[in-house]
Amino acid sequence: MDACVGQKDRPIYVDLDGTLIKSDMLWETLFLTARQSPLRLAQLPGWYLAGKARMKAELAAGINFDPALVPYREDVLRQLRAAKAQGRRIVLATGANERLAHAIADHLGLFDEVMASCDAVNLTSDRKLERITASCGEEGFDYLGNSRDDICLLEAAAEATVVAPDRTARRWQRTSGAELIVAEGNPVRAALKAMRPHQWAKNVLVFVPTALTHEFFNLGMIVEAMIAFLAFSFAASSVYILNDLVDLTADRKHKTKRNRPFASGTLKIPDGLKLAAGLLATSLVLGLLLPPAFLGVLAVYLVATTAYSMVIKRMLLIDVLTLAGLYTTRIMAGVAATDVSVSFWLLAFSLFFFLSLALVKRYTELMDFGSGAERSKTGRGYVDADLETLAQAGMASGFAAVMVLALYINSPEVLTHYQVPWLVWPLCPILLYIIVRIWVLARRNQMHDDPVVFMLQDWRSQMMIGIGGVMFLLAAYA
Repeated sequence: MDACVGQKDRPIYVDLDGTLIKSDMLWETLFLTARQSPLRLAQLPGWYLAGKARMKAELAAGINFDPALVPYREDVLRQLRAAKAQGRRIVLATGANERLAHAIADHLGLFDEVMASCDAVNLTSDRKLERITASCGEEGFDYLGNSRDDICLLEAAAEATVVAPDRTARRWQRTSGAELIVAEGNPVRAALKAMRPHQWAKNVLVFVPTALTHEFFNLGMIVEAMIAFLAFSFAASSVYILNDLVDLTADRKHKTKRNRPFASGTLKIPDGLKLAAGLLATSLVLGLLLPPAFLGVLAVYLVATTAYSMVIKRMLLIDVLTLAGLYTTRIMAGVAATDVSVSFWLLAFSLFFFLSLALVKRYTELMDFGSGAERSKTGRGYVDADLETLAQAGMASGFAAVMVLALYINSPEVLTHYQVPWLVWPLCPILLYIIVRIWVLARRNQMHDDPVVFMLQDWRSQMMIGIGGVMFLLAAYA
């Protein structure tokens, strides 16, 4: 290399994890492995004991990696493209495995050389500095980094740029006065978004058993149901985070899901894991305040929804049946929390009704991918040819739910529980309206949310639910 005469002659060394990209390739490959080859994770302890470099190599070797889907930092890319236009030499110097680093370098076409970890050497901190100084000598170099592992390199650089720094790197930047490129987005807002609190609306189902037993003024039951609601909400949020981490690749291919916190890189994967663990712990503590049966139902929900996130969501029809079961589990949680009896009619109705809504969810997702949707693109067990089948099955299941409701209204149980039983009959046309309208909107591609959340936020559905609630109360107390 020619001696460096000025800034234009100094090579630029760029860190990858957290600097060039918003994510970390070790965590990315870990969850790609969980998605593509989950059984290989059983070997993870052995890889870890063999050293971090070996672990990175094993994780990288066992996945299909698409460098186009990585969340790059546009500010850094613009700076590097400008330097490239000036003829400067740019080197990708990273602790990530060499297979991944070369794939990213080939994709971007910006780098003259790649320095990366192999299966024997973890190229971070002092090891990276030694490699760089051996290559550049006393000519000097510029460096872009983001973490405490990069501080020794930032200190040695002729010109240092700190990108979206961690706490240690930020303190160093403040004292050194080095150039700073700040992170995009608000991590607190991103964490709240990852929790999906709007999805907590689905957990109002835990109040259904209390409502059906007409215990509207039983403060103890209401408090128990509220605790169950919070426990299920926190547990659900922890699973949403896990689901997003496992689904990183599929989400980045989706036109709207690519903006989710982990897919877009606005929330770091380790931070997400800490948040999920905290939410799960809070959920379990709340569950201890309720009868032991509730914790049993919560455990079933956690196992089932985790299995759904990891495997079942890619299984044809099993996925929607599982989703319907998860909705019904929320009702069972309300039964367990308040210690009331469960009705056969309620379980039968919820199975058909929520199966219809689960089919709406899958139909809408498939519609979003458009024509030519394949399993490899959708991450599900469906292709575009299945749209009509899903729609027919969903409508039939919705009508079956109305039929179960009609049979219940005509059963002896209604005569004993309601003062004016005929006032319950309007619930049938109300339910028909809600189901058919949801499917009409889905087929128009105007259903852009979870159907249960949609019902609770849509004013027309709210009006129908309100009318049904009034008829229910009149039938019980008139």
